[in-house]
Amino acid sequence: MQHTDIKVLFKDGAEYIGKQVTVCGWVRTWRDSKSIAFIELNDGTALKNLQLVIEKDKVSDSEVKPALVVGAALKVIGKFIPSERNGYEMSVQSIEVFGGCPADYPLQKKHHTLEFLRTIPHLRPRTRFFEAVFAVRNALAFAIHKYFNGNGYKYVHTPIITGSDCEGAGEMFRVTTHGWKGQYKTEQEYYADDFFGAKAGLTVSGQLEGECAAMGLGKIYTFGPTFRAEHSNTTRHAAEFWQIEPEVCFCDLHDIIEIAEDFIKFIIKDVMEACPEELAFFEERVEKGLLEKLKSVVESDFGKITYTEAVEVLKKSGKEFKYPVEWGSDLQTEHERYLTEEYFKKPVFVTDYPASIKAFYMKQNKDGKTVAATDLLVPGIGEIIGCSEREADLEKLKSAMAIRNMPLESYTEYLDTRKYGSVPHSGFGLGFERMIMYVTGVQNIRDTLLYPRTVGGL
Repeated sequence: MQHTDIKVLFKDGAEYIGKQVTVCGWVRTWRDSKSIAFIELNDGTALKNLQLVIEKDKVSDSEVKPALVVGAALKVIGKFIPSERNGYEMSVQSIEVFGGCPADYPLQKKHHTLEFLRTIPHLRPRTRFFEAVFAVRNALAFAIHKYFNGNGYKYVHTPIITGSDCEGAGEMFRVTTHGWKGQYKTEQEYYADDFFGAKAGLTVSGQLEGECAAMGLGKIYTFGPTFRAEHSNTTRHAAEFWQIEPEVCFCDLHDIIEIAEDFIKFIIKDVMEACPEELAFFEERVEKGLLEKLKSVVESDFGKITYTEAVEVLKKSGKEFKYPVEWGSDLQTEHERYLTEEYFKKPVFVTDYPASIKAFYMKQNKDGKTVAATDLLVPGIGEIIGCSEREADLEKLKSAMAIRNMPLESYTEYLDTRKYGSVPHSGFGLGFERMIMYVTGVQNIRDTLLYPRTVGGL
């Protein structure tokens, strides 16, 4: 039906002043008096509500009364006029109620806790908080595609159902068409009778297939859903999340670090330009100093430190950490946040991790102990990007897989990329929801997803 988005009215208000317009949306709040009523209407296109002014001598009571209900869906025709308080508002001429809303509508109040809203994920996009979250999510996704498209990358779609575990950690969701039947004597016999004739699961990463694509296309990126069956019930973990994974041929660790920094700065700058109202909302309601933090990231050079140097910094910090710091152990969130928030006071790349705590596909350094890997750590979150140069030598790659007891026969296609014309290449993975958390200041990953999937809940 013909109507004008509220966002357009606020953006191009001068063009609409004095004209009759039609708007559609949901009632956020309303006020009533003897001669006049006010409705705050929102259609999801703008964070700001449009105030409707209803003069009761001009609009029938039969139209007004059913519209004065929080959550009701309306079609409104009226004159768009300037307002000293709101910038613009609408003088109502007629109202049509598309959908009424009963008294048990859960969003009657102006403010609700995020914990409560997680119990009604199907309704929370109707709140101002989640309208802002999903506006930023949309803008961030668009910025990611814009960056890669503008820099010559090809967007590839890697399989969601796969037979390989990219990380080798076994934290995969199984995909099957039937439950266990006692007639099968072995696991192999069971899987042979399944849909694919083999064991299959939801992908934990599109990296391995992305590397195969890059070996012919040069520069690619994936952006899609990934799944991990980790029993990590924390504010930073979800069982289903989105991941951005570029792969670049003829590229070493130094090159991919430069790409990662340029990428992060670009997408943050783009979102700051696209969502000023939403980021101002998060600055006010969620994280004081958010805008200055984002501006600082865009304008400053990121830090860089080796893992070995980072361990020494942490040991000499005088801080009492919950988890002891020893060379060879993985850095915990508290260590990462100390490095970014207190020592560097900005994002930092930690490079050259011990091979024993990193994935099999990472290039082995000449010291025989570390790999050409880096994590980008950011204040408030910790690790946001995992990055490495990939091992291009076939025999070294096979050796790393053997140490981890990985079945080489399950990775034949991946190993072929090293057998046939192998090249130095690198890539990284960025958790999309963690990036949203960083840009908005939102503290729980569950509040960045439309329907969060976490351990113990669906």
